[in-house]
Amino acid sequence: MNRPTGGGGTTARPPQPPRPVARPGSAERAQRSVRAELFFKSLVAEMRRVTWPTRQEWISATILTIGLVIVIGLYTYTADEFFGFLFGFVQPGR
Repeated sequence: MNRPTGGGGTTARPPQPPRPVARPGSAERAQRSVRAELFFKSLVAEMRRVTWPTRQEWISATILTIGLVIVIGLYTYTADEFFGFLFGFVQPGR
């Protein structure tokens, strides 16, 4: 529910006419350009500070992930089969 906070009154505001969209002037565009350039320079500087994993760490993490997916899949399959077998006794004929 979208309820206004505060006021507690039940009177509604009259509809407001739409505001005209102001087009940015050349000064605003230049300022946005400078901010975008600063953002990308900061992004590159930050990415250079990141400690990237080695090839061996990538391989180890990938093998661990694949192994865990297989183990969890087998566990889920086993649990599903077990509960299917168990509930087969509760609802015979299915």
